[in-house]
Amino acid sequence: MIQPGSESLRKIAVVGRGTAGSLAAASVTRLHPDGEHELHHIYDSRIPVIGVGEGSWPSLVQELHQLTSLPHEAVQQRLKGTRKYGVAFEGWGRRSRNFTHYFTPQQVSYAYHLSADLMGELLHESTRAQHIDARVLNINRVADGAEVEFEGRAPERYDLVFDARGFPKELLPEAHIDISFIPTNTAVIRRCPSIIEERQDGPVTEHTYTRAVARPHGWVFVIPLTAHTSYGYIFNRDVSSVGEVESDFDEFLEADGVPEFEQRAVIQFPNYVHRQIFDGAIARVGNAAAFMEPLEATAIVSAQLQVGMVLQIRLNRPIEHLARDAPAVNRFLINNMLCYGLFVGWHYSCGSSYDSEFWRHARGHVWPRHREAMDPEAVDCAALSKFDEMIDLLKAPVIDKGDWNRMCAVPLTSYAQMSQGLGC
Repeated sequence: MIQPGSESLRKIAVVGRGTAGSLAAASVTRLHPDGEHELHHIYDSRIPVIGVGEGSWPSLVQELHQLTSLPHEAVQQRLKGTRKYGVAFEGWGRRSRNFTHYFTPQQVSYAYHLSADLMGELLHESTRAQHIDARVLNINRVADGAEVEFEGRAPERYDLVFDARGFPKELLPEAHIDISFIPTNTAVIRRCPSIIEERQDGPVTEHTYTRAVARPHGWVFVIPLTAHTSYGYIFNRDVSSVGEVESDFDEFLEADGVPEFEQRAVIQFPNYVHRQIFDGAIARVGNAAAFMEPLEATAIVSAQLQVGMVLQIRLNRPIEHLARDAPAVNRFLINNMLCYGLFVGWHYSCGSSYDSEFWRHARGHVWPRHREAMDPEAVDCAALSKFDEMIDLLKAPVIDKGDWNRMCAVPLTSYAQMSQGLGC
């Protein structure tokens, strides 16, 4: 296959060794047609990678198979993974009943529950790169490429740099779109004993679901792996204290029959989208591009899209088109992340079984701000109108077959399942 952009993509850097950085480096190795290209994987070994249990979407199953050339069964076992068929919501919405958001085709399509650190190790084995252990000071756009500035070593120029360094230190209105109509900003992560027994003769094939359990101060995720079970309490530190949350977390684990746990981390996070995900030479991926709370496991699937689109446009389009292509790709990626944000924020719009300060705040004060935050003039894309179209379709007496495959980050079937479950 002739790839006209490959000649202008000879020297590539990936900065960061978390999930998104590892995915980017492995993708460059697989997709670049010329084995003579130069790939530098740059990271500071003094910065720890926090490995937590993670959910994903079904597209990851095939992608990991392609990136590693391993059978699906071997990939799942290496990840200490289970097969995720959807998200089981407990206590959400106004209907006072539990429900499940299934991947479709229902009971056929599955993703992985996986250990993020093990996924990184697996991807590193499939990556051909020069590893550079150094602190990166800046990544700057320069003529026909990007330059990485290091601490204690000379800067280097690259044709393309994937910036996977994680959250920004602070949100700046000129650089970031604030999507704080999602009402959470902190997670308490705990590791608990496994509830799924690992098999010696192959991968675990039973159907599992990420549990999303509404609680007075927010909600708790439960992600079953074969090595352990990952629990996380997601809340708003401006509404509830860490002490209040940990007390309720203890109560939840006791009721769930969990005898012991290891406290992993208390993580503060922003809900945001970067205004410049891709400029032609610098591609922000993963948490450097955007972040939102993990309710619908959008982190890995977003990184897949970001890495995949950037590499496809750089490899398959002549370099002369890059000045026109880059803004279009950037706008598409921003729009997709904002659509994810609207989908996630909408989950809170019908409250939960708890009439608590958090849920009143989420339903009555935070979600109503989404229209102002997503004003097309403020974000320069049409995410809000696409979201409104999906909601209007759900209200229609008949949905035409031509609309069945409509997407607003996720399929219409996902909107329909959530609408019916929440009572929205």
